[in-house]
Amino acid sequence: MMRRAFIALAAIVGLSAQAWSVELGEDGLHKQNWFSMTFRDVAEDIETAKADGKRLVMIFEQRGCIYCAKMHEELLADPEVAEFIKANFMVVQYNMFGDEEVTDLDGETLTEKTAARKWGYVFTPTLVFLPEDAPDNVPVAQAAVATMPGAFGKWTFLNMFKWVSEKGYEGEEHFQKYHARIINQLREEGRLNAE
Repeated sequence: MMRRAFIALAAIVGLSAQAWSVELGEDGLHKQNWFSMTFRDVAEDIETAKADGKRLVMIFEQRGCIYCAKMHEELLADPEVAEFIKANFMVVQYNMFGDEEVTDLDGETLTEKTAARKWGYVFTPTLVFLPEDAPDNVPVAQAAVATMPGAFGKWTFLNMFKWVSEKGYEGEEHFQKYHARIINQLREEGRLNAE
């Protein structure tokens, strides 16, 4: 009995340590050491990602966002999720209420908060997936190939990254149908336990 209690306590401490291991920056946002620090020139970031064989995804977050914390502590802490994203995407973090300078694809210079307002992003986290090549004179919101507002479970989150990576937005299979197909495959494989 004592042994089981000790194992349970060790598991709780281990999970708590994992959750606390995500660093908080001075801006109050959770940080991943593999997120890219850039000058937030979106066209330049798209080209940099492409040169590395990746796609650009922008993540809008805000201080105190419990859903952002969940994304970092649960989803981005999951090795399967994190490894797929790191291998296929360059991630740049934006503060929805931040003052860092941003250059939109249409050339307009903004702050993070005015960019979020211009592009219509009101939820955190919001993930914005950009095309492989930077279009000219089009704002980010119009150029985005997919947008995911809010926090979701592991498979919805990971499947969106996979769907974008596979260019599902160019085909006939809508993300919801793609996601349902993958969920059914996971269920058949006995891997589905969370969604």
